[in-house]
Amino acid sequence: MKLGIVGLPNVGKSTLFNAITKAGIEAANYPFATIEPNVGVVTVPDERIDQLEKLYSSKKKVYAHVEFYDIAGLVKGASQGEGLGNKFLSHIREVEAIIHVVRCFEDDNIVHVEGNVDSIRDIETINLELIFSDLETLEKRMDKAAKLKRSGDKVAQAEYELMERLKAHLEAEKPVRTFEATEEEQELIKGFFLLTSKKVLYAANISEEDLMAGEENHLVKKVRDYIQGENAGLVTICARLEEELSGLEEDEKLEMLQEYGIQETGLDLLIKESYRLLGLMSFLTAGPQEVRAWTIKVGTKAPVAAGKIHSDIQRGFIRAEVISYDALMASGSEAHAKEKGLYRVEGKEYIMREGDVVNFRFNV
Repeated sequence: MKLGIVGLPNVGKSTLFNAITKAGIEAANYPFATIEPNVGVVTVPDERIDQLEKLYSSKKKVYAHVEFYDIAGLVKGASQGEGLGNKFLSHIREVEAIIHVVRCFEDDNIVHVEGNVDSIRDIETINLELIFSDLETLEKRMDKAAKLKRSGDKVAQAEYELMERLKAHLEAEKPVRTFEATEEEQELIKGFFLLTSKKVLYAANISEEDLMAGEENHLVKKVRDYIQGENAGLVTICARLEEELSGLEEDEKLEMLQEYGIQETGLDLLIKESYRLLGLMSFLTAGPQEVRAWTIKVGTKAPVAAGKIHSDIQRGFIRAEVISYDALMASGSEAHAKEKGLYRVEGKEYIMREGDVVNFRFNV
């Protein structure tokens, strides 16, 4: 999963990304990836992996990973190339969802680029830049589609009419993710690669004092009200605290969290909410050699899930031997679970469930 972090200067975006980078794993432990300076890779917290490792005495454990991209250079006018606008826009096309950091704290020592703190104005500044970019992209596509439409191409005619509706929606300063469309139209829209079609998770960055108070401040409440109906998520974080936590050992981290009266870090919350927003879940594979978490879309069928491990397993899929994580742990061992008949044999139509522990049978 790739998430792009955006935000205006001095909203806490860089502080949050620095915390993520410190909390990240060593690049050498992240398979098949070259980690650039603007990418932070972190593990998805999953206690099930730790417990399965103990159950199987596994030689290796592999958590799911999330890549956070620091989308730099966004200022007013980015869609016209201001700042590092063009670089920003090219990077954001690569991510699956956007984490939009919004300043929801007052601090006279940290100057705001607009002169004062206004969370809604900040959101609208970035959203407008993305909308302007999408309008430019759409107009170029419409020019090409218009030529085909004139030749009598019915597919081009339907596509052009859809783009006209999309253009009107964007001109009303509304993101594509709020556009009402049929399933067929949604598939077409995916092919337009529009920035505002991406899911957004707003990260309301608050002060340590507000965090300890345990109540939403007026700026966070404004954000929550503003994003109603936008098909977006919202988490409250304290980027400054996240940076402090990222440099601590696990026991020190837990102690500090208790001091603030919170159960989990903002980074953990970001990951969990991103999974929910994108409709993702995890299944598990376990054995003496390795325990691993695999990320798939909710509603994925067993053969497609098997393909996450290797394309040959999907191609030669025979069946899936499945047990829920809870049932396996309650049994105390794989052997006892099998004795009790808790393993199920599932075929090609089986829809995977969160926490399934699976052994795929295949023949190529």
